[in-house]
Amino acid sequence: MLKAATPILASLNTAETVKFYTEKLGFTFHSDWAGYLIFSRDEINIHFWTTDNPEFPKNTGCYVNVTEVDKLYAEYEPLGIIHPNGKIKDMEWEMRQFSILDNNGNIIHFGEGISIDKE
Repeated sequence: MLKAATPILASLNTAETVKFYTEKLGFTFHSDWAGYLIFSRDEINIHFWTTDNPEFPKNTGCYVNVTEVDKLYAEYEPLGIIHPNGKIKDMEWEMRQFSILDNNGNIIHFGEGISIDKE
């Protein structure tokens, strides 16, 4: 029954969020409805609501399942947006993942399923 979920993250500045997601992350910007932003890339949609409270994005984020996680990491790593503790690595829950911080402070994890030998 369930098909997809769309994260709704906090934005501290709509113009800066549009610039970051289009220029750095390669998302397409679709609309701004009175501070409600809509973006997409491939099959992923991310929405934003505007706030002036910097604590909200520090406490929100999302997990994006991807294919070719190493290729995406290679695209994002030179941009200086990888979370300080978010370098690409294989996780014990059988995901190869990395994390970024966006311009607002939201954390986004990008991961691809892998098989880990548990010998």
